[in-house]
Amino acid sequence: MRIGRRKKRKQWIAGAFGVCAAVVADQLTKELAYRNLKLSGKGFVTLIPGVLELRYLENRGAAFGMLQNRLPLFILFAAAVSLAAIICYIRVPDSRRYLALRVCMAGLTAGAVGNLIDRIFRGYVIDFIYISLIHFPIFNVADICVSLSAGLLLILMLFVYRDGELEIWTRSGSQDGKDEKKG
Repeated sequence: MRIGRRKKRKQWIAGAFGVCAAVVADQLTKELAYRNLKLSGKGFVTLIPGVLELRYLENRGAAFGMLQNRLPLFILFAAAVSLAAIICYIRVPDSRRYLALRVCMAGLTAGAVGNLIDRIFRGYVIDFIYISLIHFPIFNVADICVSLSAGLLLILMLFVYRDGELEIWTRSGSQDGKDEKKG
């Protein structure tokens, strides 16, 4: 029993560390963008001509600027996503097979928290990464966490986990995806 608890504690520490590291990276890069792009008056910096730029943008909407000025809705949504991802992280079996799923949950949490911090303390999200090659909307590190996690989650659901294998919401106390035997 102690080994199982120790393993679970290590998973929690690893997950919390990953979330914290991603949130710190997100907030640090946003602060750098604010200081070096907005306050300096430059507004943008070309890193790779015709491909990649840093452009300062204050996004008061959701993804791609949709639903502008709906701050309470975004705060509630980010809190709900974070809570759901944390609950899922807790319920995922301890086996190595579900490591990618735990990473997805940590990534979703980090991205939601990173943008939530901006919305609460600034009233908007700082976006600054612009792929000019394809005219992709400007984004940030938190958006990368959410997008990569959601993409990986979709791949896992479609190609890795079988039907019924992820009934983590209804199964309590199971380990490694197997129901405990009752004695």
